[in-house]
Amino acid sequence: MKDENLRNGDAKTPVFGSNEMLQPAPVDKIPDGPTTPQVAYQMVKDETFAQTQPRLNLATFVTTYMDEYATKLMNEAININYIDETEYPRIAVMNGKCINIVANLWNTPEQAKWKSGALAIGSSEACMLGGVAAWLRWRKRREAQGKPTDKPNFVISSGFQVVWEKFAQLWQIEMRQVPLTLEKTTLDPEEALKMCDENTICIVPIQGVTWTGLNDDVEALDNALDAYNAKTGYEIPIHVDAATGGFILPFLNPETKWDFRLKWVLSISTSGHKFGLVYPGLGWVVWKDKKYLPGEMSFSVNYLGADITQVGLNFSRPAAQILGQYYQFIRLGFEGYKAVQYNSMQITQYIHDEIAKMEPFVNYSEQVVNPLFIWYMKPEYAAKAKWTLYDLQDKLSQHGWMVPAYTLPENIQNYVVMRVVVRQGFSRDMADMLLNDIKAAIGELEKLEYPTSTRIAQDKNEKVKTKVFNHTGK
Repeated sequence: MKDENLRNGDAKTPVFGSNEMLQPAPVDKIPDGPTTPQVAYQMVKDETFAQTQPRLNLATFVTTYMDEYATKLMNEAININYIDETEYPRIAVMNGKCINIVANLWNTPEQAKWKSGALAIGSSEACMLGGVAAWLRWRKRREAQGKPTDKPNFVISSGFQVVWEKFAQLWQIEMRQVPLTLEKTTLDPEEALKMCDENTICIVPIQGVTWTGLNDDVEALDNALDAYNAKTGYEIPIHVDAATGGFILPFLNPETKWDFRLKWVLSISTSGHKFGLVYPGLGWVVWKDKKYLPGEMSFSVNYLGADITQVGLNFSRPAAQILGQYYQFIRLGFEGYKAVQYNSMQITQYIHDEIAKMEPFVNYSEQVVNPLFIWYMKPEYAAKAKWTLYDLQDKLSQHGWMVPAYTLPENIQNYVVMRVVVRQGFSRDMADMLLNDIKAAIGELEKLEYPTSTRIAQDKNEKVKTKVFNHTGK
């Protein structure tokens, strides 16, 4: 009886000696009764073991390392709801300080004490807010001119992040895509302008295309757009999607003009939880001036006895990420951020150079402009190989690495590529371990006697495309 009581769980129960560890974890129904926190913790923790460990995940852009003090500070704020500004007024002030710092990193011309910006859950919400602001400004101008407002559009390269597709669908705004090619690997300003008309709410260049890691030339676009607007009488602005580059360019390439120094850049969005070096759940959007932030986007409510004004798609959210961002600004300073981003870029360049030396591969771009890059198999090598990059991805996953293989956007979708993203917490030693595992995997794959299933499927798919091409002549 005493033993049975022990196994049912109490303070003395060995975690792996409890009855709960003989039962499957709940799937459909909540358990009938409670269990000890030690056992509950272990059951949940164990479910996470059979997956890539965050710092070995070279697919994600999201921060996977912060120092112990940052982690402690964020854990201590996990129970604070940011929106309760009357109860937590210092959080609201800290949020405003972060917006000021980000705006000044991007060379804002705004003179107000508190710059025009907003907190977001991530760069996706920040993009949405920038896009909505451009749409509302366009609609207001059209209404003032007595013109229809039923056919808005925006222009972006086909290397867009999926949030822009969601934006287009949710707000019923046509997304016009400028195709990328192997010759034109970033947004072509002239091709973008060909897609513009009186219904264009904005053009969206990207700083750190997620597919390739490259940057669109915002200065060239701004120059071309200035001439275009002067000729047509339009007022098409630029919203810069700087989810990645927004925290890279100010520190490593401050001379590059991509931000508010350019005439038609009216808003910029970024991700604080990528190269802003904060754990997931943080984005920022900043406008050039308050006049570019439509009043309709500011929602005022009487909440818990106070009038709260908010710009955002979300209402409640944890305050932890704000504390994390402000901590990083204080802890690292400009030189600290520069040092971290420099190391990430140097390690990226090192991996890029080593990949270029491997017989099967060719890098998509000779330049590394952000801490990520992609490569693909040389066509002549791929024609004889019995494996694909998907097989290499699988081999690396057996060593804990997540290095994604995927096809490029429409127009160059026949190219299967691999990508690595180097973040804070990824060292040169880890880079060498990755490269050694890649070399070992290639050695194993080259010994294959028969093609892999992915090789067979890829060959079959290419034959179908060739047949269609020959039939249609396109």
